[in-house]
Parts: sequence; structure tokens; C-alpha cells
Amino acid sequence: MERQDRQAVGTDPLNTDTAPIHTDALVIGAGPTGLFLAFQLGLQEIGCHLVDSLHAPGGQCLALYPDKPIYDIPAVPVCTGRELVDQLLAQVRPMAPVFHLDQQVSAVARRADGHFDVATSAGVRFVARAIFVAAGVGAFVPRHLKLEGLERFTARQVLHSADALPPTADQHVVVLGEDDAALEAALALCAETPSQPASITLIHRRDAFKAAAEVVDRMRAACAAGRMRFVAGQVIGFEANEDTLTHLKVSGTDGTTATLPIDLLLVLLGLSPKLGPMADWGVQLERKQVAVDTEKFETNVPGIFAVGDVNTYPGKKKLIVCGFHEATMAAYAAAAIVFPDRPLQVQYTTTSSRLHRLLGVTPV
Repeated sequence: MERQDRQAVGTDPLNTDTAPIHTDALVIGAGPTGLFLAFQLGLQEIGCHLVDSLHAPGGQCLALYPDKPIYDIPAVPVCTGRELVDQLLAQVRPMAPVFHLDQQVSAVARRADGHFDVATSAGVRFVARAIFVAAGVGAFVPRHLKLEGLERFTARQVLHSADALPPTADQHVVVLGEDDAALEAALALCAETPSQPASITLIHRRDAFKAAAEVVDRMRAACAAGRMRFVAGQVIGFEANEDTLTHLKVSGTDGTTATLPIDLLLVLLGLSPKLGPMADWGVQLERKQVAVDTEKFETNVPGIFAVGDVNTYPGKKKLIVCGFHEATMAAYAAAAIVFPDRPLQVQYTTTSSRLHRLLGVTPV
């Protein structure tokens, strides 16, 4: 069972001298279905790597509703998205899956031996015996501010995550957004530290927010105290000095246009799902969903499976519990690929000593 944790980087990810990571299974998507699939693969003694566009496992549950209650998980009367992800991570931990985050699968090609060459947007390469698409409604990527020419400042002055901010001392910082992430980022910058920005401005198109009421109250209190300011309006343009962004132009709801100095723009407009280049892999798509059979949840390409919200078949229901069923069936189908000479046998976690050893319940 292959469980390597090496990364390979090359300029051409499908044609490079750098050695790829060899794995039995590659799971695309680390949401609830992808995590449960990694667990089921582990029960079949199939090692796997998971690739996800987000910076942490959890998919939609963590990205869109981490604190909202979920009521339809079997034997769990109620849990939040965050609690569900935490439990799934605890469940899969004995299987030692390897995560590759903040990246998307960008290319897939079948090899002469039937395995797959896979590359990611971060330059990591894999050779996988089977691929499992568990990408939900697509890879979640940050929504960008649509201003022609602004992209040339990305990663230098225009950021889409508050996780790794550069030094902000004496900087003019502008935050765009209306949800908890945007307001919390602006409030964090307001904290009195040696790296205090010269100014902090929160911009949203109207004076109403999707953030929790308590977060909005803290934001308004910070504005009243003069630690930050809020501007209701839309960014309509920018000024630059050669390769340096210097000012933003904002059209206010009152009909006026303001020009704001800027050193750092934090665009937190939420996440948008992108299905990505799966059509180039040869898999059959129906209305941007992957067609599968209901025996193995395999696509028209042998060795590529699809589970969860990303797939479609007659009677499909987009429910987490259905994704768990599909993941189980796909894992059993993968066992026939990885271990073609091993008889398929259903064992139960209540009684199987082999499964107990895999789960760490009894000593190896």
C-alpha cells in the first residue's frame, strides 16, 4: 500500500525529469465524500493521496456552512459542518492519507500500462492506478474583482486570502467583502500591534452584510472608534505607477466617486465552484456533471470514478449520505483494479481482525 509524501515540481507537469508520486488511488476533492472515500479505500488496503483547491480539508461543509447545523447524517441527530469534518478526519486518520492542498488537478493522461499520469496546478505529479473525482460542485476558487489589468498585481498587492498577509505596517489596506471572513480580516488588522496599517477600509456595495450580527456590531464599533472605516460602494477603477498599484476609484451609493490610496487590496468576495478541465480527460459530462454507472460509480473511462455531487445517474440525489454510499461502492470496485488476484470479500468492522488491525483497534 503506497503512502509516499513527496512532492515533485516541474515546469511541464506531464513531461519532466522529476520523479512523480506513485499511488494506488488519487482522490480529487477532500470534502466529506472524499474523506469517507479515503477511509473506505483504507479498509481495502488501498493507499491514497487527496488533492483539494482549498487550504484545508472539508469542502463545502467548511467553506460555506462550517457553523450551520446538519440534521441528516445517520445516527447523528445534529452536527455542524465543522464537527462533521472533524469526525471524518478522525475516522480516516488510521489510514494515513496524504493531502495536497491549495492546488487543482490540471491534467490527466492514461499511460501505456493503464495507469494515469496526473499533474496539479502546483506542479505536483502523480502516477495513479485509479482516480476518484469527489469534487462536489467543483473546485472552490476565490471570486476575483473584475477590473481589466488588475490581475497583474495578484499575489503582490492583490490577495484573495487573509491567511498569509505580508507586513502591513504603515500600509493603506482595503478589504472587499460582506461575509464573516471579510469583516474578521478587517477587524484583525485593526488590532493594536507594532505592524499597524496606516489605514484600513472595508468596502461593500451596500450597508448590509452576510456576516453574523455580532461580527457586524464589532465592525461598526471599530468604525465609530476611528480604527477603520466602511465605504458603501463599488470599485470601478484603479491607478498605478508602472507596476505598483497606488489608488482605487470607488463609486459610492450617494453618487460620488472617491479615490483611495492603497498598498494592499484584500479581495474576500467568497468562493466560486469551477468544474475544471475534466472534459479534457475523456470523461462523459451531462450538464457539467460526470456520468457514472450505479454498480461501481465508474465513468466511461475505466479506472476513473466519480462520487458525490459531481456525478449524475438516473435517480441521483445530491445528499451527503448518498455520497457516502457511492464512495463505498467505488472503493470496492477499486480493489479489483489494485488487487486483481484477490477475491472480493465483504468484511465487517464489528468482527474482522484484519479491519481491526487497519483501524488500530488491535496491535498489528
